[in-house]
Amino acid sequence: MKLHVINTGFFKLDGGAMFGVVPKVLWSKSNPADENNLCTWAMRCLLVELGDRLILIDNGIGDKQDARFFSHYYLHGDMSLESSLQNKGFSFKDITDNFLTHLHFDHCGGGVRYRNGNPDKLEMTFPNAVYWSNNDHWKWAIKPNPREKASLLEENIIPMQESGQLKFLDLNEKKFGTSFEFLTADGHTDKQMLPKLNYRGRTVVFAADLLPSVGHIPLPYVMGYDIRPLITLEEKKTFLEEAALNNYVIFLEHDPINECCTVKMTEKGVRLDQTFSLDEL
Repeated sequence: MKLHVINTGFFKLDGGAMFGVVPKVLWSKSNPADENNLCTWAMRCLLVELGDRLILIDNGIGDKQDARFFSHYYLHGDMSLESSLQNKGFSFKDITDNFLTHLHFDHCGGGVRYRNGNPDKLEMTFPNAVYWSNNDHWKWAIKPNPREKASLLEENIIPMQESGQLKFLDLNEKKFGTSFEFLTADGHTDKQMLPKLNYRGRTVVFAADLLPSVGHIPLPYVMGYDIRPLITLEEKKTFLEEAALNNYVIFLEHDPINECCTVKMTEKGVRLDQTFSLDEL
């Protein structure tokens, strides 16, 4: 197995929304905001090279929404999904599997694109790939609640099913074939899936939106976007204690600076231990 970081660019979100009830005077120490109270976040995906399979975990925000939509999120940075794959020697056609942690637009929007730039025609970005979700989250996403409706966009989701490329993973087994296992979490959205991979003698967990950044390690630092914040608290506590005990490498999808981190137990609970790039493993 070989792992590659796939950077799809940066965007901005409201700092208060990203840290919930935590006061700005505290969260701004780790994630400073601009004059509009917006913080920068990465959309960092993971590419798993395993035998004849090339598995992409999430795919970023994409580029098919209109200017008004993107004006809310201030996309920036030199890297895109396509250029980052090309830098690793791959193309969209090489992807065999797209594992989707969940179907919010910043995690799955890159999986569907305009055909030849025509907004009236959509096509799958990865023509040879199976797109993986789970039945419970799919049902949740195609009939979104008012709280999540702005994040679960039909044009990102329905084409997967219409293309015939969508398949569901078994939540009882929680295995992606023989490639890796995954955890599930219900605080941020229903049945989010977090890949757990054995790599170079370490356990790497793709934390997705259970732990967006190192700034979210303290338990009360829970996003305002989470549908069940008290469940997130419980899930974070369990996960972080397990990560500290087993020295997990936590892969951070949204941290604007840090690709990976480890955590440790302290008198104040679980706290950040080390940060490093994936290549340092």
